[in-house]
Amino acid sequence: MARLRYVMIGGFLGAGKTTLIGKLARAYADQGLKVGIVTNDQAHGLVDTMSLRAQGFEVGEVTGACFCCKFNDLVRVVGELSPDGRPDVVLAEPVGSCTDLAATVMEPLKHLYGAEIELAPLAVLLKPEHGEKILGDAADVGFSAKAAYIFRKQLEEADFVVVNKIDKLSPERVERLVKMLNEQFPGKQTIAVSAKSGVGCDVLAERLKQPAVERMSTPEMDYDVYAEGEAELGWLNCTVRFSSQTPVDVDQLLVNFVERLAAECRKWDAEPAHLKVLASGDDIVAIANWVCSTVPPELSVASGAKAAELDLVVNARVAVAPEGLTLTVNNVADQLALALASQGNASSCEVVDMQSFRPGRPMPTHRMPVGHA
Repeated sequence: MARLRYVMIGGFLGAGKTTLIGKLARAYADQGLKVGIVTNDQAHGLVDTMSLRAQGFEVGEVTGACFCCKFNDLVRVVGELSPDGRPDVVLAEPVGSCTDLAATVMEPLKHLYGAEIELAPLAVLLKPEHGEKILGDAADVGFSAKAAYIFRKQLEEADFVVVNKIDKLSPERVERLVKMLNEQFPGKQTIAVSAKSGVGCDVLAERLKQPAVERMSTPEMDYDVYAEGEAELGWLNCTVRFSSQTPVDVDQLLVNFVERLAAECRKWDAEPAHLKVLASGDDIVAIANWVCSTVPPELSVASGAKAAELDLVVNARVAVAPEGLTLTVNNVADQLALALASQGNASSCEVVDMQSFRPGRPMPTHRMPVGHA
């Protein structure tokens, strides 16, 4: 029996991993391959999972910690995908604040499950919004040096780096990013793509067909710096249950909601790593994102629909205390209901299933570094 191919797409929060995985999954399915996807988060209620399932994919979740700390759950979830037959390809999306994946996920999979699982090279997406600042040593990155340490370590351990969102960048900015990568990570292959438009994704898919790199080394990792950098982010997952007297434009409501969240975060001077909200109702899916303080929120998936009842699923990772995030979401839910009421549309926004916290210290199930004494 052919081995299952395991494709892991890493990268910082807001780099565009979910969009790219959806694009790759569709390409694999069009080739007649059976595809499974595994998403990962510190908490439950994931926008990524809901988004990918809405596209018709089989999706399993590993929640409560990163793949490295939930390695056995990762293996179990992969084994449980597609009850009508094992998938040919599994696309795995680790938490965007996670690094050291080569030593804690890739090497353990190779040594413990190599007879059953074939590894693709580890691709890491570069998020240009923060990448330009961090790689350029900007004075104001928005995050501390400890959070930037995670960003750099993700790139260091990549088998190759994917510069994403080139549809939003001038050729000069793409060239500058690639130059900084070449200077700071010599010999690292780079591929430029737009996960949204699909440009360059065929080149990426071909690269992922190649065998996994036989590593001569994995990066050294300071887990104290890593843990403090990850804990800098407040983590919030919740649902806002919306209802109104008359139907509203879903996309407009969603963008208004995220713009209000962004405005409140700016009052805290809080840098977003990624804030994403999915609006869902009867056969309705819309998604809006805010990925950096210097760019406005964006409607990434439009519904073109109207509805009087919706669930707004909020996933926020912002450099602020989780209590501040909780207060922000509750305030914005109240603001939205009052704004609609002032327009003559009686509405309610009830916050339910609230989870807010700082991530705990990473404690990998296995760690198999290569090339260290």
